[in-house]
Amino acid sequence: MTVDPVLIFHAILLTGLVISALAIYHLKNLLSAAIAFGVFSFLLSLEFYLLQAPDVAIAEAGIGAGLTTAIFVIAIRGTDADDEEREALR
Repeated sequence: MTVDPVLIFHAILLTGLVISALAIYHLKNLLSAAIAFGVFSFLLSLEFYLLQAPDVAIAEAGIGAGLTTAIFVIAIRGTDADDEEREALR
């Protein structure tokens, strides 16, 4: 009995999706969680591509992994600076 290599790749991707989703939930550092979200979106775009939906995969990679992660990182860096200034004033 042979196992289809695509099925193995699906299982690896789904395992990575679950691990990255759990990492997003459990990480205390917001920057690390945003990076884990980028990894999640990238793995999801690979899964969409394997499921014969290249248009959805491109949109997920561009918007989910790229743009949304960049916006999260910019927002986190902006709020971290404000928090440090508030702590310095105390």
